[in-house]
Amino acid sequence: MAEQENCVRITRAAKKRALSAASGSPNKKRVVLGELPNLSNVVVPVNNKPVTKTKPKAKKALTTTLISTTKGSPTKVEIDDSCDDPQLCGAYASDIDDYLHKMEMETKRRPVPNYLEKVQKEVTANMRGVLVDWLVEVAEEYKLLPDTLYLAISYIDRFLSLNVVHKQKLQLLGVSSMLIASKYEEITAPDVGDFCYITDNTYPKEEVVKMEADILKSLKFEMGNPTVKTFLRRFTSVAQTNNKSPNLQLEFLCYYLGELSLLDYNCVKFLPSLVAASVIFLAKFIIQPMIRPWCATLQQYSGYKPADLKDCVLIIHDLYVSRKGGSLQAIREKYKQHKFKYVASMPSHSEIPASYFEDLKE
Repeated sequence: MAEQENCVRITRAAKKRALSAASGSPNKKRVVLGELPNLSNVVVPVNNKPVTKTKPKAKKALTTTLISTTKGSPTKVEIDDSCDDPQLCGAYASDIDDYLHKMEMETKRRPVPNYLEKVQKEVTANMRGVLVDWLVEVAEEYKLLPDTLYLAISYIDRFLSLNVVHKQKLQLLGVSSMLIASKYEEITAPDVGDFCYITDNTYPKEEVVKMEADILKSLKFEMGNPTVKTFLRRFTSVAQTNNKSPNLQLEFLCYYLGELSLLDYNCVKFLPSLVAASVIFLAKFIIQPMIRPWCATLQQYSGYKPADLKDCVLIIHDLYVSRKGGSLQAIREKYKQHKFKYVASMPSHSEIPASYFEDLKE
């Protein structure tokens, strides 16, 4: 509890809408994160211009051609590149995967696994979790892409690995990181004024711009790196190879679990591809708990055995059943919506059988 008192809590979307409606501005909201020692919820509804963005076309599921070896395990032959969506790059998918796996392991693109203990003096894992939870609401408010959110969290962890940050500047680091990520990913990105507004003008534009410059210099302008979301696109397609149509429940559950993983500082030490594979493992377990979630196809495409995923799967499972991070509600509320098929409300067994983490039999 003492550590929680050093953090902030944000208002829920419903409360913000109610206050906004009472002020006569039902569609214009402000998400406010106060100073870290303050746990009070503050909302100041003020007119704000909406941010518009173009919705990308839905992608078709990736199809995979498999043959059986003499031992009965599937072997990857090719990726079907007949899809009319050029963004899938089916003919080059394997080469792209190899490149992304090499990139994710580059030291310059990775945070220090224990940076809170080695570098930071005031920032705690709980504070980081509260900041991430708040940034999820900011991303929802401005309708930002999931890739923008993942990149912003990556910038935060990498910056905190290199620089001591006072707890009162943690929110400034968060909005400046999201500003950079928005410029990198979005078609129509919010401007500096929007991010000042979303913090109730806690920081002037000059401070946000200066922090933006500090982040860029510290990270040496290496802003592009694969995230959990990057690998989830590939792995969710592989997990549905035998499906006649996309399983939206599985996809939304994977997106939910992936965002939950952002909350826990203990997931920082894992490579994005391992977290993505763990998310697939856990999502399949939640949907069909009596069937072993991992298979030879997923092992071949992801490069991970079940035992490799155990630690990460258990961390994310604890988040899912609210054994950890139960007070952080932004992601949970987001995925309780109809458009995400209420996946945050799906029940799950409290324990995962140890046998599911044993090596696959050939």
